[in-house]
Amino acid sequence: MSRGGKTWSFVLVAAGNGTRMGGEPKQFRRLGQFPMWKWSARMADELHAQGMIDELVVVFPAGYESMWKENAFSVPTSYTVGGHTRTESVRNGLAVSRSEFAMIHDAARPFLPAWICERLMETVTEEIGAIPLLESHDSLKMVDDVISVIPREKIFRTQTPQAFKKNAIMDVIDSGPCGAADEAALWIRAGKKLASVPGSPANFKITSDFDWLTAGSIAESGRISRVGMGYDVHELVPGRKLVLGGLAIDAELGLLGHSDADIVCHAIADALLGAAGEGDIGTMFPASEERHKGADSMELLKTVVGLIAGKGWSVENVDAVLTAQIPRLGDKTARIVSNLTQLMRTFCPYAEVSVKVKSGEGIGSVGRAECMQCYAVALIEKFVFPKEPHCSRLAGNEEERR
Repeated sequence: MSRGGKTWSFVLVAAGNGTRMGGEPKQFRRLGQFPMWKWSARMADELHAQGMIDELVVVFPAGYESMWKENAFSVPTSYTVGGHTRTESVRNGLAVSRSEFAMIHDAARPFLPAWICERLMETVTEEIGAIPLLESHDSLKMVDDVISVIPREKIFRTQTPQAFKKNAIMDVIDSGPCGAADEAALWIRAGKKLASVPGSPANFKITSDFDWLTAGSIAESGRISRVGMGYDVHELVPGRKLVLGGLAIDAELGLLGHSDADIVCHAIADALLGAAGEGDIGTMFPASEERHKGADSMELLKTVVGLIAGKGWSVENVDAVLTAQIPRLGDKTARIVSNLTQLMRTFCPYAEVSVKVKSGEGIGSVGRAECMQCYAVALIEKFVFPKEPHCSRLAGNEEERR
């Protein structure tokens, strides 16, 4: 994959300690649906889907290697450990990347518009780096022995991502002192040419409690919720294993089906697919296909969760009701819930799962122990950021800035 003849890596720097806000490092705090770092990772996923980038590299702080687990990204993703300074962390991320050009982005800027990345990629060359700049609307003063006025027309705020040819920015990092606020400062210090593209007010950096509250309001304002319902029924027969929610249960009768007939997984999968508008489990895994014979339904459910997570949905809550006359299952529900919660949180770290078991009370086919039935309801959510016009006095300005 290439863009304008260039291959691109998206290097996401999430290696800070977040000490200014206190407590847990801010990149791992929940912002709306996801930990903050995942907002930018999901933008990288979108850029990859549009054919704009080839890979994502995430730089985490040392001690957070447990975070290097499966995530619902379609973009090829690598992880590495950061250093003691921002520059060292960026250097580590670039060393892992495999593309000719790189965009370096701060995880503390979760609302990156895709058009900024597109403009950067159009502007950067082998010799010229590119950064987004945002004009200042405030009156500016310099405070020294006296207070003096600074013309705001010449002052711009620097944002990320910052785009460079990978080998060129690595040479700059390796050849100069490490202390710099960003890569652009090192680039300018080395005498390199730098171009600018318009920044965006939405692409602000979260550094204070007020910033966090603002970001939370933005995340909530763009939230879309969907609810889906699932249902399944399977006949109880001798000679079959009984599997419910991934838990094998010792019983005289098991559920009849083409797969392992895990009725709980099937109902939940249908609820999730219905909420996301993705059809049903019978369409996705047809019983007519031999490859699904005896299939592990937990794996089928995992595929479903991965599918909807890959489309930007986050599973918030799943509630299932299983009706069964035999065997007694009350002491099994905690393990079933644990199995399902662990599966959901592979992709959706805040998912909650509830499973309740009801007796058939001797009524109907369930009460006669002829079958089991399961009902499930799922709540999923997605963030949709409103499209933003390109409003900047830098728009269309192709002059190089130093």
